[in-house]
Amino acid sequence: MSKDRFICPEGKMGRVDKILAESFPEISRSLIQKAIEEGRVSRVDGELLEPKTKLMCGDELIIDLSRPSVQMHAPFEYQLNILYEDDFIIVINKPSGMVTHPGDGTGQNTLVHALMHHLDILCPVGAPDRPGIVHRLDKDTSGVIVVAKTEKAYHNLVSQFSERKVSKEYLALVHGSLSLDSGEFIGPIGRHPKVRVKMCVSANGKKAVTNWKVATRFSNDFTLVSCTILTGRTHQIRVHFSDANHPLAGDSTYGGNRKNQTHVFHRVMLHACKLQLLHPIKGIEMKWEAPIPQDFTEPIEKLSEINGES
Repeated sequence: MSKDRFICPEGKMGRVDKILAESFPEISRSLIQKAIEEGRVSRVDGELLEPKTKLMCGDELIIDLSRPSVQMHAPFEYQLNILYEDDFIIVINKPSGMVTHPGDGTGQNTLVHALMHHLDILCPVGAPDRPGIVHRLDKDTSGVIVVAKTEKAYHNLVSQFSERKVSKEYLALVHGSLSLDSGEFIGPIGRHPKVRVKMCVSANGKKAVTNWKVATRFSNDFTLVSCTILTGRTHQIRVHFSDANHPLAGDSTYGGNRKNQTHVFHRVMLHACKLQLLHPIKGIEMKWEAPIPQDFTEPIEKLSEINGES
């Protein structure tokens, strides 16, 4: 544990939790609150304080606002496709087949395990399973994902996602020919009542908005669409298109592996191609684009060849 001596600054008086929060803006209020509750904030004589304890200018404390080291999983040696990195965030083009963070039965080769190998220190928030993870991509979904490296960056990014200030664009290959060139799905999404691992459009679900636009039509069999999501529900794009009877190609969970299908897809045909947000520390607008991987482009090229011959 890292113990430091703290002196209440001149002109300051009031609750200890508020004074510490003002004095250490880079540390979240929840961490400061937890440190006080765990007895890691005391006077020099050993008296433990409560969050509401009043401090006066010049009062001396012994404080420990550190977090435990994040080393609960074994690092996974993997060459990450890094689109951008600085001291606060790392932006990665995640491959299809890689789980974002550890969970029941995920194994030791998730993106978090790979980040443990790449980074000396992980963000303490969300540890040990989700350090710095502010959003996620499904296992079979490839594309751009941002991960926070510091606590301050984490909380800023979470706010941007929750306040819908982040722009996320996806490419999806769906079954069938959409009747319109663009549209919007607004069906609320919730847990499937019978199948635990599935989601569904449900009146009791949470608000979900998916805007889409046709990019390419392949005869009457498939359509490539560009999607932007205004919310971040689990399996959102997959559920919305499945509910419209246009499931994503390769998505066996939501009806995307239809019987007597000539084409075989080895992954869910969904790619997170663009991400735009404000840098959590610098405040400047940043945008990243993840190149489309070969296991996505090859099926598209085959469909294009067939389309050209028909």
